[in-house]
Amino acid sequence: MNKILELREKRAKTWDAAKAFLDTKRGSDGLLSAEDVAAYEKMEADVVNLGKEIDRLERQAALDAELNKPVNTPITGKPAAVSAEEKTGRASAEYRKSFWNAMRAKNLSMDVAGALQVGTDSEGGYLVPDEFERTLIEALEEENILRSLAHVIQTSSGDRKIPVVATKGTASWVDEEGAIPESGDSFGQVTIGAYKLGTMIKVSEELLSDSVFDLEAYISREFARRIGSKEEEAFFTGDGTGKPLGVLAETGGAEIGVTANAAATFTADEIFDLFYSLKAPYRRSAVFVMNDATVKALRKLKDNNGQYLWQPSLTAGAPDTLLNRPVYTSAFMPVLEAGAKSILFGDLSYYWVADRQGRSFRRLGELFAPTGQVGFLATQRVDGKLILPEAGKVMQQKSA
Repeated sequence: MNKILELREKRAKTWDAAKAFLDTKRGSDGLLSAEDVAAYEKMEADVVNLGKEIDRLERQAALDAELNKPVNTPITGKPAAVSAEEKTGRASAEYRKSFWNAMRAKNLSMDVAGALQVGTDSEGGYLVPDEFERTLIEALEEENILRSLAHVIQTSSGDRKIPVVATKGTASWVDEEGAIPESGDSFGQVTIGAYKLGTMIKVSEELLSDSVFDLEAYISREFARRIGSKEEEAFFTGDGTGKPLGVLAETGGAEIGVTANAAATFTADEIFDLFYSLKAPYRRSAVFVMNDATVKALRKLKDNNGQYLWQPSLTAGAPDTLLNRPVYTSAFMPVLEAGAKSILFGDLSYYWVADRQGRSFRRLGELFAPTGQVGFLATQRVDGKLILPEAGKVMQQKSA
């Protein structure tokens, strides 16, 4: 942890030096010489690289903490007084053991097949054990920025209808003994369904037969990397056809808060306009999301007092800030170009992610037999939608 704090302090000092360099090297026309541009970009690259190293160390520390947890729960009372509730179904130890034996095609007896009957899906696969499903969800949140910021619900079957306020009533001034006019709320519904997302993971037969190989960890890592990437892409840019409706969708997505006066740049005033285009109740929990390339342009902007808008975080685990609100980056946010929605600002807890209960794995033992491999078909059903479009605002670049 001390190493992480040292790197954060070093990054902050490097950034301060870069800002001072900009202030002292700008000419009367406000521009830098070619040599000074190269020097500044080197300092900025150092800031970015230090940030990446900090992220790596934080992930490593989190993994170490997880692996150092005790594997057994200590006895804190008299053994005779402890009465643990027996787990059943996909939460039982028997199901978990049988599931992984089936994945390895190991001791697939009638008893194992019988234990897995409670988790058989309609396509011949097996629903993952409850404990492993939680591991998959945690891994997805690490890979998917929007999932970690959104409101996640569990659905069992069918569409989920969510009531939302379409129009809000108001109060009125009335005379003594005067009639109070009606002004009620009107309600609408937003429907969330489930779209199928799948991937195929291949493992060599030699690795599967190796008792040291951690199949569970490998599958969870690959599942999160592949599924998490496609999820995040859809959560941002999905059109709602065969996939979730993204937060940047033209219809049903975040509203346009400000249109920049240029196709590939923006000003500090436009950032302020975007900030205040969002209603105050949503600003309290709002975050900025943008592409890494947009952050690079953002770092050079100052407010009217000469202070830089972007501020690096000095606290472990905390994001950088813009106008005192957290800044997150995603590769699926558009880059700065004509007509692009380059910056998202909003309370993303109003983006709902609906996970259909039961992620499924299916072992494909024969398909890749000629190459000495075994395939694992992993599927999940998920949907996502911005429940209140007014909870999010975007900056749209000027069209060409």
